[in-house]
Amino acid sequence: MKVILSTLNSKFIHSCLAIRYLQGYVEDLIHIDIKEYTINQNIDFIASDLYKLEPEIIGFSTYIWNLTETLKICKIMKIVNPKIKIILGGPEVSFDGEKILEDNKFIDFIIYGEGEETFREFIKKLIDGDEDYDDIEGLIYSQGNRIIKNPPRTLIKDLNIIPSPYKNIGDEFENKIVYFESSRGCPFNCEFCLSSTIKGVRYFEINRVKEELNNLIEGKVRQVKFVDRTFNANKNYAMEIMNFIIDKNPKDINFHFEVTAHLLDREMLDFLSGVKEGLFQFEVGVQSTNLDTIDAIGRTTDFEKLRDITKEIKSHKNIHQHLDLIAGLPYEGYDSFRKSFNDVYEIRPQKIQLGFLKLLKGSGLRKDQEKYGFKYLDEPPYEVLENDFIKFKEIIKLKIIEDLVERYYNEGYFEHTLEFIVYNHYTSPFDFYEDFSYYWEFKNYHKVSNSRNRLYEILIEFYKHKGFNNMVVFNELLRFDFIKNNKGSRFPNGILGFKEGIKQSIIHEILKNEKVMEDYLEDYKDLPTKKIIQDIAVEAFSVNIFKIIEDGYNSTDYKIRTDILFVYQKGVINRCKTYDISNIIKEMI
Repeated sequence: MKVILSTLNSKFIHSCLAIRYLQGYVEDLIHIDIKEYTINQNIDFIASDLYKLEPEIIGFSTYIWNLTETLKICKIMKIVNPKIKIILGGPEVSFDGEKILEDNKFIDFIIYGEGEETFREFIKKLIDGDEDYDDIEGLIYSQGNRIIKNPPRTLIKDLNIIPSPYKNIGDEFENKIVYFESSRGCPFNCEFCLSSTIKGVRYFEINRVKEELNNLIEGKVRQVKFVDRTFNANKNYAMEIMNFIIDKNPKDINFHFEVTAHLLDREMLDFLSGVKEGLFQFEVGVQSTNLDTIDAIGRTTDFEKLRDITKEIKSHKNIHQHLDLIAGLPYEGYDSFRKSFNDVYEIRPQKIQLGFLKLLKGSGLRKDQEKYGFKYLDEPPYEVLENDFIKFKEIIKLKIIEDLVERYYNEGYFEHTLEFIVYNHYTSPFDFYEDFSYYWEFKNYHKVSNSRNRLYEILIEFYKHKGFNNMVVFNELLRFDFIKNNKGSRFPNGILGFKEGIKQSIIHEILKNEKVMEDYLEDYKDLPTKKIIQDIAVEAFSVNIFKIIEDGYNSTDYKIRTDILFVYQKGVINRCKTYDISNIIKEMI
C-alpha cells in the first residue's frame, strides 16, 4: 500500500511540520513518502507529478493559502484514478468538514482537530483491510449518500509520544525556514485566532526540544520559526530554550518567536539585552490600541507596558521586533485605526505588520459576524471587506498605506528621511503615509513593480510635488540613507552629490591614518587597504547629518560640511556604522 503525504507551502523556502508529524507517528506501521510543493507551481504539474508516483492513498495538509489549489489537484487525481483514497486534514477543513465532503465528492476522508492519533488509527484500518471507520474519533467520511462525522478526539496529553520530525535530517532543510513547535495551545482567548478553540498549553519535554534545535542548527537551516502561540507563556521554559540557543552560538541562523510583551519581566529583559544581534526575532501582537476593540476580541494586553518594554528591547539594537496591527476589527473605524497606527509607529519597531482581519473558520469573530456587520467573501482567505465601523473604500485606502509601510518603513532603507518628512511636514506618521498614498495611487505606482532605486526617486518626486522647503536637508538625509543601506550602488536619479567630493587618494590616506584605524576600524588593522576599502565608504555632506538626527530632525540651519565614514557590517539590525571624520579629513585637504 503506497501512501503519500503532501501540501502546498506558500514559498519554496518553507517546509511543512504537520505532515512530518503524521509520517513519524505511523513509521512503525508503514513507510510514507512526503512530497511538498508551493502555491506558485502549476496545478497540472503537481497533479501529474503525484499521479506518476502511483499512490493508493494521498493526504493533504490544508491551510487558507492552499485549500483552493489543493481541491483542484484532488479533483484531477480522482478523475484519472477513481480508486485512489484522498484524505484532507489541517485547520482549513477542521470546522466545516461535512460541507467540504458534500461539495467535493472526490474527497473521501477528513481528519478534524489534532490529527496524529486519528491518522494512525485510520492507517491501521487500511492495513487491516477494515472499512468500518465508525470508531475512529476525529474522522469525517462518506458512506453511500451519507456523510458521517465521528465524535471529536481528545487532545494528546503527552506530546512527547509524537516522534521527532527533526532526526537524521542531513541537509534536507539547509537554507530553509523550518517551523518548530515547543508547545501547543495558548493561555489567551483572542476571538480572531484559532488557538482560542483549544484550552490550555501543553509542552514538549525540554531535552527533546534541545536535541531537535541542535539538529536544525547542525543542518544549517536559515530560520527556525517557533509556531508556539505565546512562546513566553512559561518564562522558565522559554529562557531555558533561549539560553540553549545562545550557548550553541549558531552562525547565520535566526530564531523567530511570538511573544506577549507584558509577560516579559525585568529578569527576562535584562537577559535579552545581552543576546547576540540578529539571533532572535520577536513578533508582538498589538492588533489595536482601541480599548473597546481589545475588549471585543477578548485580548489580554497592556499597551502602555507593551510600549515601554518594546522600546527598551529596541534600545539594545540586537533583537528584530515585528509589531502587528489588524484592520477591520470591531469598533476600529478608520480614525481609530489611525490612532492605533500612530501609537505603534511611535515605538519605531523594525517592522510594522499591517494585516487585514480574516474571519477564520472556527474563530469567535466568525461566529459573531452578524453582530458586527462583517462583509467578506466566504472563500480563502476570508478577508473582511467592511463592517459596521469601517467601509470598503477605507479598507482600500489602508491597503495602499500598508504597501507603502512595507516598502518604505519596514526595510529600513529610508529611516532618517522618513523621520525628517514626518517631523517637519505632518502632524503624525499616518498623515504622511495617507498623503503619500494619494500621490502613489494618482501616479499609478501601485500598478507596476518598482525597484529599490526607483523608490528613492519616487520619494524625491513626491517631496518636490508637495513643494516642501528644506530641499538641501532632505537631499542630504536621503543620500545618507542610500549610502548607508546600498553599499557600492550608484545614486538614484535626483539625489545630488556634494560638489566637493572626496577623492579616492584621500580615502587611501584615511585608511592609513592610525587614529581612524584605532577608533573606527580596529577589526581591520591587519588587513591590506584594498581589502578594507570593500567594506567602507567615505562621503562628504553639505549639512551636519549627525546634529540633525540628534536634534530630532529639526530643520533649522545645519549647513556645515560633514565628512562621514561608513563601515558596512553583516548585522541584521546594525547594517552599517557611521562616524564623523570631518576633523581628520580637514587636516588632509
